[in-house]
Amino acid sequence: MTTTDVYCVVGHPVAHSRSPWIHTRFAQLTGQALRYERRLAPLEGFAADLQAFIQAGGRGCNITVPFKLDAAQAAHSHSPRVALAGAANTLVIAADGHIHADNTDGLGLVADITRNAGIPITGRDVLLLGAGGAAAGVLGPLLEQKPRRLVVVNRTHAKAQTLVQQHAAIATLHKVELVALERQVLETDLTQNFDIIINATASSLAGDDVPAPASVLHARSLAYDMMYGPAAQNFLNWASSHGALARDGLGMLVEQAAESFALWRGVRPPSAQVLDELRDVLAREAAA
Repeated sequence: MTTTDVYCVVGHPVAHSRSPWIHTRFAQLTGQALRYERRLAPLEGFAADLQAFIQAGGRGCNITVPFKLDAAQAAHSHSPRVALAGAANTLVIAADGHIHADNTDGLGLVADITRNAGIPITGRDVLLLGAGGAAAGVLGPLLEQKPRRLVVVNRTHAKAQTLVQQHAAIATLHKVELVALERQVLETDLTQNFDIIINATASSLAGDDVPAPASVLHARSLAYDMMYGPAAQNFLNWASSHGALARDGLGMLVEQAAESFALWRGVRPPSAQVLDELRDVLAREAAA
């Protein structure tokens, strides 16, 4: 008798996650037998919840806020991306319980911007808002795209400085100007505008104000929120009202999921098809 492999997305909150729909569709399209579920882990109980999932036969997890740093710490081995970022969004669990951590967030973000949106990152000026686990997970892959300049801004400036220092070597390798700026510099220096602005803060999820002044935008800017759905709407409205191209993180969600699926199953699913289908699902839900 064969058993069905079980995977999950772990977060707090997690009820909003579209990952079960995405991975179920991936499995259908690639002929893989698996079950994918949501797990709401206690804020102070990620490690124990992960062990319970493993004991129940779990074979892999996607990790969402606020557990990406915890996931990296819980793993027995790490990909170079996790070693650089200190954050993981994907756990691969072997039959003997060995946990391998990877981070597919940056790969998903880059794929959505460059392939799905058709906007190159190479040679561009990029502003990354935030310096937590979400920002840490995407900074390395962004630098590998060789932007001209990449600026990190965070509410706590010291945290942005630390993130920049951690990535100084890869920035030098790819000849990217990588700096941390204080928010007040963006407020006062109106020459600081960018081709791509990426919101990796929790401001959208919390319903807070956009963590940047409108002066960072120009008419051809891409303003990208790593959240999607209602959580991203405030940022998207802000960008659109100032003439920028606004894009939510739904494509990133699907593309990073495809990378995770390939790590677990050894098969690459048709992410573009699933993204189109998911946008249709969300549009029907919104219209209902």
